[in-house]
Amino acid sequence: MPSTDRSTTDIVIERNGSVVVRPPQHFSEDQVDEVVRSKRMWIYRNLAEWRDLNATAVVREWVNGETFLYSGRSYRLSLVGDQDCDLKLQDGRFCLRRELVDTEGAKGAKQAFEHYFAARGLARIRDRVKYYAPKVGVEPASVVIKEMGYRWANCSKSNALAFHWKCMMAPPQIIDYIVVHELCHIHHRNHSDKFWNEVDKVMPDYRERKNWLRLNGANLDL
Repeated sequence: MPSTDRSTTDIVIERNGSVVVRPPQHFSEDQVDEVVRSKRMWIYRNLAEWRDLNATAVVREWVNGETFLYSGRSYRLSLVGDQDCDLKLQDGRFCLRRELVDTEGAKGAKQAFEHYFAARGLARIRDRVKYYAPKVGVEPASVVIKEMGYRWANCSKSNALAFHWKCMMAPPQIIDYIVVHELCHIHHRNHSDKFWNEVDKVMPDYRERKNWLRLNGANLDL
C-alpha cells in the first residue's frame, strides 16, 4: 500500500511478526518516533497476540492423507504414479504426482500447489473484483495473483491490485473481504475511519471476516 496522500500513521503487525510503520510523507523522524512511543502498549499487546496465534500454525507434510486447504475446505493428499499433470483436485482429493515429490522434494510439491492456486485464483478473484468494484465505485487498473510474502494483497499507486495465491485457501467470504479491502484502498490509501467506513458500506459484517483472517491466517499455508 503506497504512502502518498496519507494523513495518519498506520502501524501494522505483518504476518511474519514484523512491525511496519507507514507515516505521512511530511513527518519527521522525531514525529514518527513519538507516534510509535505513544502506541507502544498497542504494539506489545498485538505482538504477544501474534506469537500466540502463530504458535499453533499447522506444519504440513507431503505424504498420503495429509490435509490441504482450498476455498475454505480441507482435502486429503494422494500421491499418484500415473498422472498427466503435477497436481489436480479429483474425487475430493488433491492428487499429486509422486515422481515430482521423489525427484524435487518439498520444493517441487509446493510449487505445484502454488501454480494450481494461482491459476484458479486469478479467475476467481477477477470475478469477485468485477462484482464488487461497481459497489465500491472504483475501477482497478489490473488484477494479478502472485507470491507476496507476508501480505495478503496490495493496491499500488496506479490502482493495480495484487493478491497472494494463498488467498485461495480461505473460505469464499474471506476472499471477498480481502477483495473489498483492496478496492476501498483506491478511495483511501490508509486505514483511517474513512477507509473502514467505505468497507462497511459494501460489507457491513467486515469485522467478523477481518477477525476470522486474524485468527486463522497462520494456518493458510503449505
